[in-house]
Amino acid sequence: MTAQAHDHDVDELCQEGWDRYALALRRGHLTAREAAQAPCAAALGLLRPAADGGDRLEPVAPDVALHRLLRASADRIAGERRREERLLEAFASLARTAGGPSAPAGPPAITVLDGVDRINRALTEAMAGTGRELLCVQPNVHYSDARGRRAQPQAMSRDQALLDRGGRIRTLYQHTQRHLPLVHSRYERLSGDVEARSLDETTDRLIVLDRAVAFIPVDKDATRALEIREPTVVGFLATAFDRFWRLATPMYPVAAPQPSVNGVTARQRAIAALLIEGHTDAVVADRLGLNVRTAREHIAKLAATLGSGSRAQLGYLIARSGILDREE
Repeated sequence: MTAQAHDHDVDELCQEGWDRYALALRRGHLTAREAAQAPCAAALGLLRPAADGGDRLEPVAPDVALHRLLRASADRIAGERRREERLLEAFASLARTAGGPSAPAGPPAITVLDGVDRINRALTEAMAGTGRELLCVQPNVHYSDARGRRAQPQAMSRDQALLDRGGRIRTLYQHTQRHLPLVHSRYERLSGDVEARSLDETTDRLIVLDRAVAFIPVDKDATRALEIREPTVVGFLATAFDRFWRLATPMYPVAAPQPSVNGVTARQRAIAALLIEGHTDAVVADRLGLNVRTAREHIAKLAATLGSGSRAQLGYLIARSGILDREE
């Protein structure tokens, strides 16, 4: 195949390009002429000039190449999403200008928010018109780290303004956050109709304002979010919050104790339930908002309490002990 016959976009890897890259991995290099027969391999960063400066190209390690390609793909997807958002905003503005029956009655049903600053601006704008209710789920992510500490002043100002207007705030946390100093100081400073409860496990972060608009994260780092104004979806999220709220343990203003059963704490029972399902220590930690070391310490204490000498025996003893029985 000649370069002229290589008639696809260089940001795509054809079979010839794949074969050339595989040959370079086996041999350790390609000549410049061989590489020119499939320029997409070099264009995609699978081949690079040889370190000795000769007329050769060397293959990039597969794990490095894969990481680069995945990152480039993610960047393209993010770029397309931003382009879609700009188009939606532009045409919504044009439709409002044109008027008529095709003009939208309000903001789009779903808006993608890119970046922490954009998310915070959208929250501030939405809460400026909120006067009744804020429902919030705060999982054990970004809350006690530097990012969480930076976000607190702005969040406190927004929340107190809502409370001053006669609104109410209901927040769900994980049990692991019941004793965080940052959480306690937050409620010591807020004044108004505010309550907090906790659960072993929660959903990802969720904010619902006046049961009319909701915010949920798009990615694990919560650097992108969806602003949702579709009534059916927002209503579903608010109902899910209400059901979690009824199951949760009061945390503020009056904290209810978490009872133990036969010397097994509530947290250890939550861990036991996940172990029975066959989850690893890492999954248990992630689900309950713990670090892996803390989760293993709780597992070790649970094993000691039940007299277990092995992981397999622990599962049997958990089932036999009755600590997970609904009646208890």
